Amino acid sequence: MDDIVRQAMAKWPNVPDCFGWLGLDARGHWYMRDDAAQASGGFSSGLLGAKGSLLRHEKLIDFIHRNYACDAKGQWFFQNGPQRVYVELEVTPWVWRISEQGVIQAQTGAHANYLQAWVDTRGHVYLQTDLGIGLVHTLDVEQVAKAIEDGLWAVKDIDQSELAQTFGFVQSPLAMQA
Repeated sequence: MDDIVRQAMAKWPNVPDCFGWLGLDARGHWYMRDDAAQASGGFSSGLLGAKGSLLRHEKLIDFIHRNYACDAKGQWFFQNGPQRVYVELEVTPWVWRISEQGVIQAQTGAHANYLQAWVDTRGHVYLQTDLGIGLVHTLDVEQVAKAIEDGLWAVKDIDQSELAQTFGFVQSPLAMQA
């Protein structure tokens, strides 16, 4: 976490949390969700306009990455100064990129160590790592298939609807507020 964020938290300890305004999609992209996007439906609903606006500002994205964390309830958030901005997850809290050498890297740039591979009925691949569970980016499924074929990684079946409960994360902190 950035020092400036820690200082702001100490200076203003009672700033209310923010829900519904930030989303992470299945490709590791961040979306700002204004009132209109939230009114269009849940972030993972697939409804037109529900995702919001794709963030493109590199310094803001880097700031989010450095200050991305999880609370004790399994709700992921971005610590924006003294305010926690809870993240709506399209699928999982991490989106993994896999190099040809098998290096696992999150959308935040953090490196992770493999623990287990999972696949759902739709063929989506998830990796359980020392950082937690994440969806493998669609462009990197070939690297995972190679690791499985080479006997480096074992794979288990899972239903996508069981991911959050099995791995202890909240897909929609906003829905938990209702």
